[in-house]
Order: sequence, then structure tokens, then C-alpha cells
Amino acid sequence: MSDFSHVDGSGKANMVDISSKEVTVREARATGFLMVSAEVITGIKNNALAKGDVLAVARIAGIQGAKRCSDMIPLCHPLSLTKVQIDFEIDEAASRIHAYCECKLSGQTGVEMEALSGVTTALLTLFDMCKAVDPAMQISQIHVVEKKGGKSGHYLKSRAKQS
Repeated sequence: MSDFSHVDGSGKANMVDISSKEVTVREARATGFLMVSAEVITGIKNNALAKGDVLAVARIAGIQGAKRCSDMIPLCHPLSLTKVQIDFEIDEAASRIHAYCECKLSGQTGVEMEALSGVTTALLTLFDMCKAVDPAMQISQIHVVEKKGGKSGHYLKSRAKQS
């Protein structure tokens, strides 16, 4: 159990003490997909869905999701994010919407969970706003693609492994 930083010597869950960690610039990017019907893609592109500009609402929701990560994930530290950016790419050929979240701060712990929470919240919001048109949508492949800063340095997921 010593490999898990959120488990103490007795095997109990605990919040990691980061007070002695160096303050560095930390960044993380996460991504995921929403598989949708052609009708959803057309509705989004033409801003013709009953709930309005779903990408704008999902962008704001994703930012909020990243900012509120520690409220949802019990052992995450509350962080003062200095940047949260949510972007979308519509891939008509693959019938999917690709969502991206980038988070950044100067601090003592990483922002991977915030990036994952941001992209997940954005995708869940898109699902919620489009489910009347396509209840069979699927959220998939949510993962960290890059992180920078801190003791472990730079991580970049291999392009060969990305979808």
C-alpha cells in the first residue's frame, strides 16, 4: 500500500500533506469524446437544438467542474486555478464531439484531477442538453494527455495510444 499516496501506514485513506512541496507551475490537459448521431451534430452546428447553444453552456459547466473538483473528489486539495480552458472539436466523420480541458496554476500539487473533472463535466453537460435528440450517446476515452510541473516532471501520452 506504500505505493498509494492517499493511504497511510495503517491502510486508512488520508489527504496527502503537501506543505513541504515546492511551489511550481503545474499544468494538465485531459480529453474525452461524446459519440453522437448525425442529427445532434447538425443541431449543434446550426445552433438549432431546443436547449440553445449547448457548446457555450458545456464550456461554462466544464470550467465550473474543474474549479469544484475538490468538492466532488474527497481527497483532492482545493486549488486556486489560474487557468481553465474548455474546447470542443466536432468530428462529423467519426460522429463524435471531442472535448478538451486545460488547467494551470502555481502550486504544490498537480491539476490532473481538475482537468479530468472539467472535461467530464463538459461532456456530461453536452449529454444532458442533447439527450432528447439522441438518448444513445456515449461518453468515452476520458484521460489525461499531458501534465507538466512538480517532482514527476513532464508526462505526454504517446500519440500512438491516443484515439
